[in-house]
Amino acid sequence: MTGLKRVLVANRGEIALRIVRACEAEGIESVAVYSSADAGAAHVREADQAIEIGPPPASESYLDVAAILSAAEKSGADAVHPGYGFLAENAGFAAACEAAKLVFIGPDSKSIRLMGDKSAARRAAAAADVPIVPGSEQSFDDAGEAEAAAEGIGLPLLLKARAGGGGRGMRIVERMADFTDAFVQARNEAEAAFGDGEIYLERFFERVHHVEVQIFGDSHGNVADLGERDCSVQRRHQKLVEETPSPVISVATRDAMCDAARRLARNVGYINAGTVEFIYAPDQGDFYFIEMNTRIQVEHPVTEAVTGLDLIREQLRVAGGAPLSFAKEGAERSGHAIEFRLNAEDPGNDFRPSPGEILHWRPPVGPSVRLDSHIGAGDTIPPYYDSMIGKLIVTGTNRADAIERAREALGAFEIRGIDTTISFHLWLLQHPDFLAGTVDTKWVEGNLR
Repeated sequence: MTGLKRVLVANRGEIALRIVRACEAEGIESVAVYSSADAGAAHVREADQAIEIGPPPASESYLDVAAILSAAEKSGADAVHPGYGFLAENAGFAAACEAAKLVFIGPDSKSIRLMGDKSAARRAAAAADVPIVPGSEQSFDDAGEAEAAAEGIGLPLLLKARAGGGGRGMRIVERMADFTDAFVQARNEAEAAFGDGEIYLERFFERVHHVEVQIFGDSHGNVADLGERDCSVQRRHQKLVEETPSPVISVATRDAMCDAARRLARNVGYINAGTVEFIYAPDQGDFYFIEMNTRIQVEHPVTEAVTGLDLIREQLRVAGGAPLSFAKEGAERSGHAIEFRLNAEDPGNDFRPSPGEILHWRPPVGPSVRLDSHIGAGDTIPPYYDSMIGKLIVTGTNRADAIERAREALGAFEIRGIDTTISFHLWLLQHPDFLAGTVDTKWVEGNLR
């Protein structure tokens, strides 16, 4: 049990359904919000209450702060869980919840604002003695000022949106002659996506692995890590496959990375779930901080699979004032877990979105197979939102065992009516580079032609 009584779930899809079920397990009432496109969605059906907040476009529903706060007031909720995406890392939304005396199930608005500003986050990491990628000490909205700073960093450069992520507002510059055009493109994209066009600069590493550390803090001063996840299989900065433990780092590097993540979280007074993200350069054996995600991650189930914890329930408990349920040094971990994002996309057609009705849906079952999804046969995938329709998580005693079980599970998954990324995952699981654990963040673009 927690100190919370009624939680409004400010999200949709599988994460909303997951939160509703976690609330039920903790004896907390749940309130779903939904757009008119999601009136028949699973999270709406299973919640104790459900309130429509607007038409299908996210800007008029799931991103409408006033509508969500109105629903919280109407329902009598005492807390809000933002899930991931939408408003999850919006400091203004968290502050509005705080002002309305609603418990925000995540870090406070100050932490979200600090770590959401990529330049400020770099400074915070440096202050915590966490290795950072060489780059600018500030962000820019003027191409000329940014170019002057770029001269002192060196090429190649990565231009990144100060306020965002997911690959938006990001450009690689290999020649200074291309700098201004790339900066303007990144700034315009960042402004459109996040309402903030400020760009900061980092040195770009050509071949790196993306490794992140799951951390958790509570209001009693405890900060722990739950190990790392390798998210190097990605396309255009969008993750496709995640696994733990990472197949590429050593025990010593893992320990150093987790120590660094804890230091950063402790130094900024971080509470609830978060992820500290690093790039790892295997040629040098070095790792560098890139950003901190101030929310639960899509890929958190792989951490759950090797720790036996329920991180959503842990979030609820911590938000209700309880201390961490596991030791300060983190929970014990065993086995190997891999998560495959199932997207309604056609890998054979440049991953083009494939919305539509699901005519047949028969997922695999087994003791080492977990499916987090909100859909089934007869459901329609709307074109308005992210294309992810579920996550398949497979666990094995070691990596080779997990890969073999994943092949069986994905091969047995039957979906008709829409295209999905299952064919990509099956192809990946046969590739020697993936089997060797050498896939870096640019590998997919270079090999999937």
